Amino acid sequence: MEVSSTLGEFAAVIFDFDGTLADSHAAMVRSYLTWADEFGLDPASLVSFTGMPSAAIAAALLPADQVERASARIDELEVADTDGVVPLPGAVDALAGVPDERRAIATSCTAPLLNARLDAVGLDRPAVVVTRDDVTNGKPDPESFLLAAERLGTDPERCVVFEDAPAGVAAARAAGMAVIGVLTAHTVDELQADWHVNSLADVEFEAIDDGVRITWRA
Repeated sequence: MEVSSTLGEFAAVIFDFDGTLADSHAAMVRSYLTWADEFGLDPASLVSFTGMPSAAIAAALLPADQVERASARIDELEVADTDGVVPLPGAVDALAGVPDERRAIATSCTAPLLNARLDAVGLDRPAVVVTRDDVTNGKPDPESFLLAAERLGTDPERCVVFEDAPAGVAAARAAGMAVIGVLTAHTVDELQADWHVNSLADVEFEAIDDGVRITWRA
């Protein structure tokens, strides 16, 4: 039986940023280790919060009276450290292969952090960008993906999301979107997306009349 090389045709493509388009892992680890030390936290306690906004992590791990200061501090540390932040394989081609009116970034980064990392990696910035500053609830809440679809003028069920974190996959599913898991830091079993790729270099993007066709790279 011949197996189709096409994953699907979608009206729009929404990309997570860290771990999907850019490798910021080393910078992130440095920042969070410093932050954990400053606030007396065990760094191991941070592992289960991958992909969640800094404010949500602070709220989960610290007393309420420290959350605002702690959230601001981790943002400060991360914005200041972009050393070694680079595009992941396939990121440049992925953004180039999707027309601007059909692509978006939806990230747990604050706007200043995303701007700092986009400058560091030199990736093209889509017209539609949703950061943590644009929403009330961060991932795994679907709000960021739903807002991206709204700004693109596209029905959520016609969107596909590329995500590397369980919280992001959960958010995409809750938004009613197809999701392709990027195996940057988590396993297939941990992500449980509709499809999985090692990186964006595993797939190709082709603009079609009513959207974008995504196929496996030969």
